Amino acid sequence: MAESLPLQAITFDLDDTLWDNHGVMVATETGHYAWLDRELSGWLQARGRPAAPRFSERFPLESFEQHRRVLARTHPLHRGDFTWLRERALTEMLGEYGLDPASARLWAGAAMERFMELRHQVTPYPEVEPLLTELGRHYRLASITNGNVAVQRLALGRHFPVAIAAGEMLAPKPDPRPFLAALARLGASPARTLHVGDSWREDVEPARRLGMRVAWISPHVDDSPMPPGIHRLDHVRELPALLRQLGLARHH
Repeated sequence: MAESLPLQAITFDLDDTLWDNHGVMVATETGHYAWLDRELSGWLQARGRPAAPRFSERFPLESFEQHRRVLARTHPLHRGDFTWLRERALTEMLGEYGLDPASARLWAGAAMERFMELRHQVTPYPEVEPLLTELGRHYRLASITNGNVAVQRLALGRHFPVAIAAGEMLAPKPDPRPFLAALARLGASPARTLHVGDSWREDVEPARRLGMRVAWISPHVDDSPMPPGIHRLDHVRELPALLRQLGLARHH
């Protein structure tokens, strides 16, 4: 029954749905950490406090990752707020490195500014811009992400009048709350909304439980039948064909 209802809205995951996120995260992680190590070393030397060992020698990148994991366990409400975890971890590590609390906060904040600059250097798949332009003429669109990309900072942001940052809500997917928030702001019912995402656990399962239809972006590995209302795509570029196949595409 729900499959035949006309769509009102489409919600999108961002990372690894609208762009390949792996290279972005590698460049961002290593880039902002190297920036902090270099700039902090120069700052200390200018104050007659040559750093030995350097910050990255005392705290290799792996220890930064470990520190974030510990914080996520000890502050479970913040486990999905990656920006908070990163800045808090850096502040604590800089304090252990010998900086006074004010300087530790200052440098952690500066490092996170550099992180966010690099984090937003994403390259959407070439099909995404025309796809969103066309879909926006016919459906209400929203983004729902666990990541810390602020989609409004991207050119693509203009396509998403509703943008939900689940981690900042302290309710990362698969929590249903970011989906419910998007549906409420879109003024759309779950049965008349399609969610598009790449994660079975964080996209498919929660959307399906709410009664939404789902386009699961997952490279084809076999022909296992999907549960009703779930449609597997190799790439987001296949979304228009799916809408046509389901009889959901709208035309002028």
